[in-house]
Amino acid sequence: MASQAVQERRMIRQRQNRHRFRDDKIAYWFLVPVVVLLGIFVIWPAIYAGYLSFQNWSFYKDPEFVGWKNFTDVMSDPLFWASVARGFGFVALTVPPMLVLAFLFASLVVSVGKRFAGILKVSIYIPTIISAVITSIIFVLIYDYSGGLLNWFLAFFGIDPIAWIGDPAWALLAIAVPAIWLGMGLTSLIMVAAMVDIPQEFYEAAAMEGANWWQKTAYITLPQMKNILLYLLITGFVAAIQQFELPLVMTNGGPLDSTMLPNLFIFNHFRNDINVGYSIAAALLMFVVLGTVSAVVFRFVNSERLVD
Repeated sequence: MASQAVQERRMIRQRQNRHRFRDDKIAYWFLVPVVVLLGIFVIWPAIYAGYLSFQNWSFYKDPEFVGWKNFTDVMSDPLFWASVARGFGFVALTVPPMLVLAFLFASLVVSVGKRFAGILKVSIYIPTIISAVITSIIFVLIYDYSGGLLNWFLAFFGIDPIAWIGDPAWALLAIAVPAIWLGMGLTSLIMVAAMVDIPQEFYEAAAMEGANWWQKTAYITLPQMKNILLYLLITGFVAAIQQFELPLVMTNGGPLDSTMLPNLFIFNHFRNDINVGYSIAAALLMFVVLGTVSAVVFRFVNSERLVD
């Protein structure tokens, strides 16, 4: 009897293994198109870019190996590091205000009725579907020195016109405003989804203890949204420091390079320099900078999964 039971268990295990192997095989076939596309459009271009970064190469001649020269040229270029520092400044101008505004808007959405909440979510998401180029043109018209809407409004308070995108003191801030406007929609909806997922029993128990909105936010909402906030912080940082369309269309990096962000700096070198290896080396160094900062944020921000 014992040997028969062992035999039956062995047969059941064999059938389970066959089904598991068949399921794994089907899953691998589904992954093949993704892996092929990833290899063609991501892995191979990255490998080839790494190869070209060690070459003196242009569209008009064959590559010539120069070793680490392109990287040393980029790392010794003060304009490159100035653009990186300016990118971090742009992150500081955009990401914290966007997260705060999105959180307040999401709190408003979850506190109103379903019909009005739907209207609010549609209205906040509209800027997300607008092209960054069109947004740039709209804000250039708003910032216009002589006929812009913003200076026209400030005139009612006796404030003289300001050259918002023509003054180095204001240009980066002027670009940060449309960047926040473009990113608010998706950020707000992600926060709404996170807030809706928080069990209402937590708030009911806090209300019975006499907690106000600030206390509920500090001790329930923010801790429960910890991982979502970390995700939005990382993605917001990466998107902000890689901003390209707004400075290109609105100021072309000016005035006096005050809006020359890293991607625009790399693009200008790629467009104007004969040696394309410099631009590729700069792009790879930017990749290292982004990866390092992201790793540091993950290291110092506690991101383990919440326990229900």
